[in-house]
Amino acid sequence: MTEQSEWRFSDDRGQQSTAPRPPGRVLAYIQAGATLWDLGIRPVAIFGSDHDGPDPDTAKTGTLPLADVEYVGAGSALDVERLLSAEPDLVVAVSYGGGHVYGLAPETAKPLEERVPVVVLDVSQARTFGEIGDRFAELARSLGATGRPDADQDLDAARERLRAVVAATSADAPRVLALSPAGPDQAHVARPKMWPELRVLTELGVRLVEPAEGPGANWSTLDRTDTFALRPEVILTDIRAHAAPLEELRGSEGTPTPVVPWNPEPLYGPRDHARFLGRVADALEAARAS
Repeated sequence: MTEQSEWRFSDDRGQQSTAPRPPGRVLAYIQAGATLWDLGIRPVAIFGSDHDGPDPDTAKTGTLPLADVEYVGAGSALDVERLLSAEPDLVVAVSYGGGHVYGLAPETAKPLEERVPVVVLDVSQARTFGEIGDRFAELARSLGATGRPDADQDLDAARERLRAVVAATSADAPRVLALSPAGPDQAHVARPKMWPELRVLTELGVRLVEPAEGPGANWSTLDRTDTFALRPEVILTDIRAHAAPLEELRGSEGTPTPVVPWNPEPLYGPRDHARFLGRVADALEAARAS
């Protein structure tokens, strides 16, 4: 592709965006922007969701250089003019199904798309982590990113290391619980099958705890006693800004266990994923040694 060739990309709604040349000024949902940066594309600006505040949630931004990337806001603070203030020639958003643009109200998303191309990538549980990552990589390549062989090598090495650690603990594999603390008395416990990144851990042999069937498609909301009755030996804890601190839930009575910081809105680039797998491997080794 030459610099002057027409750019085309078909998103996960089946809608094709076109431009006279590959867009160079990308406005992205915070998760998408951080993923694109991991893949070699720097967005000019990012926006958040209704969960986010007036400042970017650094749990979601990975290694994105926030000093150089504008944060235009989140939730009700966003309107079309605010989004267009960064002068984007492409908007990259995510969807959790149905083509809905996550983080933008329909009355904002529709007129935005009338003025600038919008690419929406599906990050729902209907897809595997690898499939989502492949779509982000495809988009990044279309925008001019070149492959990073060392990043893929790092990811392959992280997977192999985690497999090896799991194999070494297979006789008595640590019980791993993924949760989002909701305060001192309650936690949202993840249903692993509903989260692409957690399914990767399961595929690599990690023993993720499955809460009992009941209300909640993605989470099972439990009180503090029932949460720790699941006997976690490693905890993956939600570190997004709107989640409560784990220590608030665990208190002085909680059994000390290795803790892995977990962002339920993961980056889909190889470097960030490799770092996450490495942290899980470290925690499993620590649990085995205790």
